[in-house]
Order: sequence, then structure tokens, then C-alpha cells
Amino acid sequence: MKSLLCLITFAALSAGLISAEEEKDPTGKHVNACSIKMKNGGKCDDEGSCPYQITLPPMTIQLPKQLQLLEKTLKEVQSLKEIVNNLKKSCQDCKLQADENPEKETTGVTDGEGQVNQIQDLQSKVKKMSISLKNARTQINNMQDQIERISMNDVDDYIDKKIANLSSTLSNVDMCSSNCQLKEAAPSTLPIVKDCSDYYKMGKRLNSIYQVMPDPKNKTFEVFCNMESMGGGWTVVQTRKDGSISFNRTWDEYKNGFGNLSGEFWLGNDRLHLLSKSRNMILRIELEDFKGVKEYAHYDQFYVANEYLKYKLSVSGYSGTAGDALHFSKQYNHDQKFFTTTDKDNDRYPSGNCGAYYSSGWWFDACMSANLNGKYYEKEYKGVRNGIFWGTWHGVSEENLNSYRQTFKAVRMMIRPKDFS
Repeated sequence: MKSLLCLITFAALSAGLISAEEEKDPTGKHVNACSIKMKNGGKCDDEGSCPYQITLPPMTIQLPKQLQLLEKTLKEVQSLKEIVNNLKKSCQDCKLQADENPEKETTGVTDGEGQVNQIQDLQSKVKKMSISLKNARTQINNMQDQIERISMNDVDDYIDKKIANLSSTLSNVDMCSSNCQLKEAAPSTLPIVKDCSDYYKMGKRLNSIYQVMPDPKNKTFEVFCNMESMGGGWTVVQTRKDGSISFNRTWDEYKNGFGNLSGEFWLGNDRLHLLSKSRNMILRIELEDFKGVKEYAHYDQFYVANEYLKYKLSVSGYSGTAGDALHFSKQYNHDQKFFTTTDKDNDRYPSGNCGAYYSSGWWFDACMSANLNGKYYEKEYKGVRNGIFWGTWHGVSEENLNSYRQTFKAVRMMIRPKDFS
């Protein structure tokens, strides 16, 4: 191909040279319009060969049309090469597919085994269904035999008896339609009883255990109702009278309540919260010592918060004869205090747990001027004042560290709605 291009170029140069030599001017004379100069380019060698330099003028070479066809042919050859390469690649892919054919045949065998297993499973199911159908057929035949044994006369007699009964009932209704009075339907729901005051309003006058539901979202629970003291309708929340129940209890026990409603008990902080939340409650505390002295403390407002707020006590509006021990002083004030037990310290005493020190659960300050859940002592005692205590009781202020401690025979805490009448 290169040789061909060289020949074409040489021919074109020759034609250009000839054309340049024969060019004429407008008068018809030959002119040296584009002279080609040749001169000696250096010294001659010993053999007489001398180098020459040739100077060619600028020229435009007209290539023949065959050269364009040659270019087209070259492009077609290049396309053929690409086709051949693609064919080679296809052959390689065919070879790879041929190598993979044995694996596919193996897979086909595995699939065939799976289909055989499926067929066997289907055959087993068909057998089971056939057995079930046979059993059903047997049961149907037995039922048909039983039906055939039933006499149609018996059926007629049974229907006749039922019709006779219905006719008698209808005749009685017709006779009563002019004389009978319609009865009013009984109410479908019972009234909600929130506390003992509701039972008193319903006419209950007996001291006993009743069911109450202060919050409809919670279940009912039992309470002891005092229907005789101070106008009745009292819900008793704590009783001390014989020391049969220990009040040295854990947080959970005070939360849920403990004891016997007919004897000594603590109703439970959760229930105290529900009762005092449902209505504005008043609190009445009754105390009696072993000398037979009885006093009481009345509070116009009583509320116990929920467990999240540590059963915080809100109490105010004192009146009575026992003295206001719950608001004894700035240091000993049980109002707005959290509940503390032996296993949960929520008091304001910085050096320890008042509940553990006084062996009870109560709304301690730092620590206390009243504690109705202290230990029950039947006689006077000395030492730590961990018994039932009411700081404004007669003679308590005169006690010292070596004195005998005041004891109480009976204590009772009761609540009732403020608007009860």
C-alpha cells in the first residue's frame, strides 16, 4: 500500500514539473513562471559524485479519484476485522456453554428427583383423603339407618304437643292483656359507690365491710365503714387497738395495704390516693390512752398524692381536742411531706432514715411530732420513742430522755367527703 502511494506521489510530482516547464504567458511565449533551481551542494568526492540541491516552488497536487476508492476499501477491511473478532468471541462463549452443559444435566436430575418426591407426597395425601371419604360414607349410612328408625308418627305427636303448649300460652296472654300492668325495666347498671358515704346515703347503718370504687378506671376494693360515729359515712383507713399487726413494713406493703379490716390494718397508700382524689375529703383522728382519755383531731382538708409523687401528704384546717401535732413547729411539720418506710428514705432528716429509726412508715419530716404507725406498746416504755406518738398529747412535752414514754390503747384514722350531710 505504501509503495502504491509513493508511485502516485512521484507521478504527480513529475506532472507538476512538466507543467511548470511548459507554462506560457498571455503572449504565447514560454516563461520561467515557476523556476526549479538546482545547484551544487558541496565538494565532489574522489569518484566524481557531486551532491546537488534542488529547490521546488510551492505547488498544489491534484490526486486521482482512485485514491478515494482506496480509502473506502481500507475502511471495509477494518470492518471485516471487527466482524472476525466478534466471531472469535462468539466461539469462545459457545465453548464455555458447552463446558457448562454437564452441570445443567446434573441439575436436571436433581429436579427430577424432587418431582418424584412431590408425586409420592400427593399420592399419600390422596390415600388419606380416600380413607376419610370412606369413613364419612360409613357415618352417613349410620345416620340414615337412625333416621329410618324414627317413626313419623312420633314426630307428629311431638309437634302437636308443642303447638298445644303455645296455644295455651297465647290464650293466657290474651286474658291478661286488659288487666296486667307493664313493669318498668330494672336499671342495667348499679350506681357507682365511691366511698362509705354513698352507702350511708343508700340507707346502710351497720358498721361493716363494703365494696367501693372511687375511680371507675380501677377495680373495686373492700373498706371498713363506720356508720355510727359522728354522723356515719366514714371510710376507715387505719386502726390500732391490740398490737396484733406489725406496722414495721416495706414500701410495697404500705402501698398495697396490710392487716385485717375487722381488726388492725393500713388500707394502703394507693387506695388513700384514689379515695382522696375522687372527692374533697376531711380527716378525723381518734386517740385513746390506757388511762381512758379520749381525744380527737379534725382536719378540713386531706389528700394523698400518687406513688410517683411519693404519696405526698396535704393536710390542713385543724380543729379538735388532741392538739395539732401534724403542724407542731417549723422543724416538725408533716404537711407536704413524702411517705417514708424502712426500705425507702424520703424524709428530710440528713443523717439517716426516720422510717428505719422509728420502725414504721409515715410522712416523716426530720423526723416527727406525730407517728400513728409506731410500735404498739401495752405499757409505758423508755428509750427511743418508736411507739405510737402524738406530740401534743397531755404531758408529752414534760418528758425527757430518761422519762417513760406515752402509750396509746387505740387509734383510728377515718375520712369522709367534705360536703357530706
